Amino acid sequence: MDFKNKSIISLRDLTKEEVEFILQKSDEVKSDKHPDALKDKVMASLFFEPSTRTRLSFESAMISLGGKVFGFATQDSSSVSKGETLKDTIKMVTGYCDVIIMRHPLEGASRAAQEVSSVPIINCGDGSNQHPTQALLDLFTIKDKFKKIDGLNIGLYGDLRYGRTVHSLSMALSHYKVNLYFISPKILQMPDHYKLYLNQCGLKYFEAESLEEVADKLDVIYVTRIQKERFADPEEFVKVAGSYKITLNTLGMLKKSAKIMHPLPRVNEIDTSVDNTEHAIYFEQAHNGIPVRQALLGLVTGGIR
Repeated sequence: MDFKNKSIISLRDLTKEEVEFILQKSDEVKSDKHPDALKDKVMASLFFEPSTRTRLSFESAMISLGGKVFGFATQDSSSVSKGETLKDTIKMVTGYCDVIIMRHPLEGASRAAQEVSSVPIINCGDGSNQHPTQALLDLFTIKDKFKKIDGLNIGLYGDLRYGRTVHSLSMALSHYKVNLYFISPKILQMPDHYKLYLNQCGLKYFEAESLEEVADKLDVIYVTRIQKERFADPEEFVKVAGSYKITLNTLGMLKKSAKIMHPLPRVNEIDTSVDNTEHAIYFEQAHNGIPVRQALLGLVTGGIR
């Protein structure tokens, strides 16, 4: 399967076979089967919106397999602050690198960048739309823990309206035989167009407003931060802030084998007392970003086949 020069913009662009191939190559990378796969390759890291885990894990992934990195971490440190358009920035940067990773506050920005880029673009988040590499590392983590994905009951909990990680993950899970549970306040429910997509794929999903309604059914609880920065109306945020939280008391409702995931950063939606329990795998999940992103970088630049 040839991924060379292929951009990774949305999970909708990937078939199940392609997703499984990426997971397989990620497992190989984690087992040190592709040393120096990125030797002499150059990655441009363009973050028009702040990031910690995604930006640093991509940079670590590139450097540890022999590649080089340049870029910027905020829009203010680029010529965009002088009025340069996104497309002009991309056209310029493509002459300096083999692959571009990009985060942008506007939905559709990565797709627009792909249209003018001569090198592959990897979407690291565009507004509240998509975050495909996060979804891939989430799948990798689930499969690593349960040795399967089919047959699991997976709960997406918190901000499903603005949370791009759960948008991408729900689309990725449409390739599998799972039951999805959307747990959120009414004003933060999963957008209708994602539910329509899942309906078209034949994936079963259930909606609930409280974790108590479905907790004992879940194999995975994927917790998301309620994102203050996405709310146009601050009063809407105040209504739901702090309303959804995992504590030690919550764990009594769960299966003993249930795992708690979170794309991070967290604010107060998972109490730190949960971190050292057998349910918590969110820091391990974050660390899985390295082999998955190494595999993706290797595949799109041709260093891994």
